[in-house]
Amino acid sequence: MRSDIVIVGGGAGGLELACKLGRKLGPTKVTLVDSRLYHIWKPSLHEVAAGTLDIHQEGLSYAMLAHDNGFNFVLGPMTGLDEAGQAIEIGAVYSATEHDEVLPARRLAYTSLVIAIGSTSNYFGVPGAQEHSISLNATEDAERFRLRMLRLMLAVEQQREEGRETGLDVVIIGGGATGVELAAELREASGAYARYGFARMDVKRDVRITILEGAPRILAPLPERVSNAALGLLNKRGIRVVSDCRVTAIESDKVLDANGNVYPADLCVWAAGIRAPEMLGKLGLQTARGGGLDVDSHLRVKGAKAIWSLGDCAVCIDGNGLPVPPRAQAAHQQADYLVATFLRMDKGQPALSAPYEYRDYGSLVSVGQNTSVGSLMGSLRGASWFVQGGIARLMYASLHLMHHRAVMGITRTGLLAVARFLIRRSTPLVKLH
Repeated sequence: MRSDIVIVGGGAGGLELACKLGRKLGPTKVTLVDSRLYHIWKPSLHEVAAGTLDIHQEGLSYAMLAHDNGFNFVLGPMTGLDEAGQAIEIGAVYSATEHDEVLPARRLAYTSLVIAIGSTSNYFGVPGAQEHSISLNATEDAERFRLRMLRLMLAVEQQREEGRETGLDVVIIGGGATGVELAAELREASGAYARYGFARMDVKRDVRITILEGAPRILAPLPERVSNAALGLLNKRGIRVVSDCRVTAIESDKVLDANGNVYPADLCVWAAGIRAPEMLGKLGLQTARGGGLDVDSHLRVKGAKAIWSLGDCAVCIDGNGLPVPPRAQAAHQQADYLVATFLRMDKGQPALSAPYEYRDYGSLVSVGQNTSVGSLMGSLRGASWFVQGGIARLMYASLHLMHHRAVMGITRTGLLAVARFLIRRSTPLVKLH
């Protein structure tokens, strides 16, 4: 197999790049490689984990997107790189149940390669973290958390019926956007579960949620006003927040910190940091601190021939001399930059002379289904506006729609939004199976 442009990784940035290039160049020139059959917007995984979003309704088929946007899709994980021969190795694909081989290992040649395989959790060497916590890196993680929480809530309901004092302790390690959004979503979801047969369960009493944050405050990268507003909303929902807390070990039923405190944990979520996948270090490409691919200000992997990288797996100092943060808006901007780059190359024109420059448009954090908090960046350097409430929530939801518009177009995005609105009005508020 061969393709002019091969994009490995169908996350937000990689998929948008494939769709925009596919619509211009067609499937004979653009190929997307991913180990999964469908795409989900990663910032919505906390809703999947809480059960307020059904992954089987939310997921977008890569094959469907490839057909509609004019690119080729290849299923399978990237397992190796032959840089001299300009080809990647794609591993075999097995069925989830019988473990039978569905597709054999293959080799895909390229003229230009883009690596956009995202990130994984950074456990910082904390004993037991990987074994006894769940990280929301993929849909399987979110579904595993949801099913385990549903089972534990059923047990709590049964114990209450028998007259026993009980409860469910959820500990979230990391007070960044993922941790805060998950905690708020879990609180609202537990209230919804109580209305679907968990009549003996008191939400705030029986579902105890704790966030442990190592920094002096949650949402540390954001303005203090945003952090304080989010903290106030979490407190109103009965969510405990412990700052300046350095976790030293995680066991099957508890979390320990450096001050000797012990936090009971029936469910533990790790949301304290990310790093590049270890596989990148085995490709023979230049990596930076943290294991990410070291790219220049034009998103080319340093020292490599015809290889680019974007998103969380790329370590980039942009044209302003600033490190690009691992955020969805950065991946979106990088995808647009590479679209322009490859379209010029296809026409035989010289590459873009201007380097990529990251533009921070602000941050929004969901604190439940009805409200969000955040800051919006102005055109003047350093200027920002604080937003909160229903308006902020609408703006937060619009980010997801903007991503869908990039990969599906305006008409289908509008129809999908209406369809999901109607489905949510005709189905339970949470997934009960």
